[in-house]
Amino acid sequence: MISNRAALVAVIIAFVFGLGGSLAVRPPGTSPAAPQNTAADSQAQRRINWRVPITFATNMPVLGEAATYLAEQVQQITNGGVNLQLFEPGEIVPPFSITDAVRDGKVEAGYTWLGYDQGKIPSAALLAATPFGLEPWEYMGWWYEGGGRELAEQLYRPHQIMPLFCGLIGPETAGWFRQPLQSLDDIKGLKIRFAGLGGKVFERAGASVTMLPGGEIFQALEKGAIDATEYSLPIVDQALGFARIAKNNYFPGWHQPFTASHLAVNLDVWNSLPASDQALLATTCEATVLRNLAASEGRQGAVIAGFPALGVTARYLSMDILRELQRLTEQVLDEEAAKNQDFREILQSQRDFATQYAHWKRLAYLPRDF
Repeated sequence: MISNRAALVAVIIAFVFGLGGSLAVRPPGTSPAAPQNTAADSQAQRRINWRVPITFATNMPVLGEAATYLAEQVQQITNGGVNLQLFEPGEIVPPFSITDAVRDGKVEAGYTWLGYDQGKIPSAALLAATPFGLEPWEYMGWWYEGGGRELAEQLYRPHQIMPLFCGLIGPETAGWFRQPLQSLDDIKGLKIRFAGLGGKVFERAGASVTMLPGGEIFQALEKGAIDATEYSLPIVDQALGFARIAKNNYFPGWHQPFTASHLAVNLDVWNSLPASDQALLATTCEATVLRNLAASEGRQGAVIAGFPALGVTARYLSMDILRELQRLTEQVLDEEAAKNQDFREILQSQRDFATQYAHWKRLAYLPRDF
């Protein structure tokens, strides 16, 4: 009887002190009357609590949904054990400086398009989008099966960053123009917003290229600071209002046949994680890639079908223009490869994969003019 009572007392003491422990540590701003988590839940919630600045606003269709999906999924899977607190573009870090903040430890991670690192890491552009390069599923094959992931990790290791492939969309539009393009002569002297390696190609063709974050493009276009722009998918560009000013939307997206986004994690932070949490983030990023590509492919047809009601004409670049752009692209890529060993290695890896993949691509899929 005494031993039973002692056991009961021990249980009560354990319960009281356990509950007291959870009550004693309240998140800032939590009301004492608010329901409290158990000690186990509180401990779980402290596993990962990262600030994550993002490049694309969360209200932006498709592009902005990927980081939100990632954050929601890891929180739900871990019952709050992993919290990725997203910060809108410019809220705590400028959109083009996210990897700098991650490298310097100002934030634990950031969700971004690595093409914005082109100025300081030239070969980063190839991880984000390669003109006349791999199509989305080819890029996935290259990343997971063709050595792409290893090359990306090698590239960013000196910059104290672990890049996780964490988003993918299909081809962008080739741009929004006020007047139809008859030849590449029409872009000489044109002031255009363009990103990545495609911007270097347009500069080679005679355009005046500027880089602007998504939230600043419409105002620049409206005020005439730029004459034309490219940015993303039709659904994204329409949401940003380009169709109100430039009525000629060109295809195909030669400059970005794929657009990959990455979760850039501070390398010391990444290495401090247990293998289980590393696997959790990597696997959830893989799911984000799938859902992001599905949204990209699933929503564009309806947008383009609605162009006539907006007075927009969807146009296809002539074969002459495409061939000239491809010629200029090869010049730019080869020159960049000659200047930078990392660029040369990654570009050659992508070209080798595309050559090998072509055997399958040529035979496995129906011809486009079938």
